Amino acid sequence: MVRDYLARSGRQKTAIAIADAATSGDPQAKDCLDLYTDRLARSLASIINVLDPDAIVLGGGLSNFVHLYSALPVLIRSYTFSADVGTPVVRAMHGDSSGVRGAAWLWPIGGSSTST
Repeated sequence: MVRDYLARSGRQKTAIAIADAATSGDPQAKDCLDLYTDRLARSLASIINVLDPDAIVLGGGLSNFVHLYSALPVLIRSYTFSADVGTPVVRAMHGDSSGVRGAAWLWPIGGSSTST
């Protein structure tokens, strides 16, 4: 998305700044966000076509784009083999901190178990 925005506008922005600009009416940012959403829908549709998961859980910083949760289900349906796809797309329970929280659970209680 950042690369697409730079190519279209000649300006450098972060993905979050591009999403904010899209909601504020920047047409180039909106085009880039729409293109990102379409690409994500195509890739998730491929996963649904092959694996048929019970749900798609989005995590990381880009999962904070509220726009994704309304736009993706509609787009995904147009790229799957079946028009009757009910796979929900949901945000990770702990948002963009889910990965860090999971890594923390892997650390042994009481610190390191190795000694040198």
